[in-house]
Amino acid sequence: MADKKNQNLMQLIKRVHGLVENTDIEKHRQSQNHIGALLGNSKEITYTEVTMDGIHGEWASVNRAHMKKYVILYCHGGGYSTGSCLYGRTLTAKLASTTSMDVLSFDYRLAPENPYPAALEDAEKVWNYLMLLGYGARDIILTGDSAGGNLALALTLKLKADGRLLPRGLVLMSPWADLTSSGESHKTRADVDPVLDKDYIDRMIAAYMGKTGKAGQDLKNPYISPLFGDFTGFPPVYIQVGDNEILLSDSVELHKKLVEANVSVRLDCFDGMWHVFQMSPFKTAYEAMDKNAEFIYDICR
Repeated sequence: MADKKNQNLMQLIKRVHGLVENTDIEKHRQSQNHIGALLGNSKEITYTEVTMDGIHGEWASVNRAHMKKYVILYCHGGGYSTGSCLYGRTLTAKLASTTSMDVLSFDYRLAPENPYPAALEDAEKVWNYLMLLGYGARDIILTGDSAGGNLALALTLKLKADGRLLPRGLVLMSPWADLTSSGESHKTRADVDPVLDKDYIDRMIAAYMGKTGKAGQDLKNPYISPLFGDFTGFPPVYIQVGDNEILLSDSVELHKKLVEANVSVRLDCFDGMWHVFQMSPFKTAYEAMDKNAEFIYDICR
């Protein structure tokens, strides 16, 4: 599963992640923001703050002539308890740079202070904001990593249920699609994943579901675990996942469900890679982001 060089890289990732992760959620959030400020600091990107129906967000745009017709709506990861626009710059900067499109990210309300369905409600408000700006649903490419991949799927399912037009396509990086943790990789990758472990995932689920057990608490609710949704009529989907992550099954099973629903879908599994490896500043991450851009160009033709 991993050669010597890759093992060393995984050890490094594990150490770096160990510095960030903290059971004190405020400290965890602050550490992530430091990383975002550091890695997302690019001379070719301009960040513009925006407030949308009370929700803070930011646009990431390249400082050169670029495509204005289409826009990328990005949902950040962080287990629904951490993450922000600032942390998201590790990906929004690369998305803006590789596609030459404007990328909008937003700070949805986080658990445990704001459990389900707060994040989904906020995502809908941001979607409506883009409609008010004059974008059509088909002008928007919805992207997300980890919990943000979950949110992108949940938002699309919600738009579909409400009889609304769907985005042009979805780009999902290591999507957390199944909160029941039923996938095989939760066992088979438990020892190799340098980023995620069962304890962390269980904490995130507990926070997102809220202490009182409201939200109906059915983890198979498609807005909570999109894997159990009906994907009929979905736009094209592109999924990237690392071979060494315990959420590998989420992507594999999601791909299977999308194929069964006759959705145009592609899954790329990156050998020796970990959860949302695209954030890291190294070759495979940039190659993966180039593939995301190729998919986006393909569906925007």
